[in-house]
Amino acid sequence: MSSAHPSPLRFSRLLLTGAAGGLGRVLRPRLKTRCDVLRVSDIADLGAAAEGEELRPCRLEDRDGVRALLEGVAAVVHLGGVSTEQPFDLILQANIVGTANLYEAARIHGVKRIVFASSNHVTGFYRQDEVIDTHAPVRPDGHYGLSKAYGENLAQFYWDRYRIETVSLRIGSSFPEPKDRRMLATWLGYDDLERLVVAALTAPVVGHSIVYGMSANATTWWDNTPARHVGYAPQDSSEPFRAAVEARQPVLDRDDPASTYQGGAFVRTGPFE
Repeated sequence: MSSAHPSPLRFSRLLLTGAAGGLGRVLRPRLKTRCDVLRVSDIADLGAAAEGEELRPCRLEDRDGVRALLEGVAAVVHLGGVSTEQPFDLILQANIVGTANLYEAARIHGVKRIVFASSNHVTGFYRQDEVIDTHAPVRPDGHYGLSKAYGENLAQFYWDRYRIETVSLRIGSSFPEPKDRRMLATWLGYDDLERLVVAALTAPVVGHSIVYGMSANATTWWDNTPARHVGYAPQDSSEPFRAAVEARQPVLDRDDPASTYQGGAFVRTGPFE
């Protein structure tokens, strides 16, 4: 498979958590080209190990298991956890306890770079008629967004105290193509997803940096200027899909909070109904 982002830096062993999820399955073969050994982990079926892969099923809330999972890895791409709005108890174990376990294991084993899959839902209660940058105060739109805000704060703490670098990726909507008019702004193509993750892994100095995960869309609510030092240069765009999307969804319901706020349907999902 050809790479969307050529880079001379190669890792001895990378860890990919959430490898059986939607984006994990996309990144798994792409990250393998960046390392000698790719260690993949999830609680779902990981299938058979490809050449150069290590399969390590693990629950993130299992502190000892996560500690063993990070032994011997050069860097981590952390996609694992609950990725939708759910009751708080479910979010708590995987996304809060699990992320804390991961960072503490990184400290113990001397892992110095983590790419953390945060989410645009950290700022989901900003309006769609606003443009914000990565310095804007968080405004989570649910328990999921709250958990990702916690992960970003954890990343900042582990940088300030232990000098573990993190790039927190506030991923928008990463699918083969945008599904609705909201995604014309939030869409992240798969090749750009790879470019983003590779930039986050290989940028020389990041401290704790936050980057919105979006392609070079004509319409956007997010300004990545404060993160230009990471070196992410998107090349995909939602614009070729605009006509088809607008034909499917010609009118927006202005009384629907999902059409008002950047978080879309997450602002009216689950425990807040």
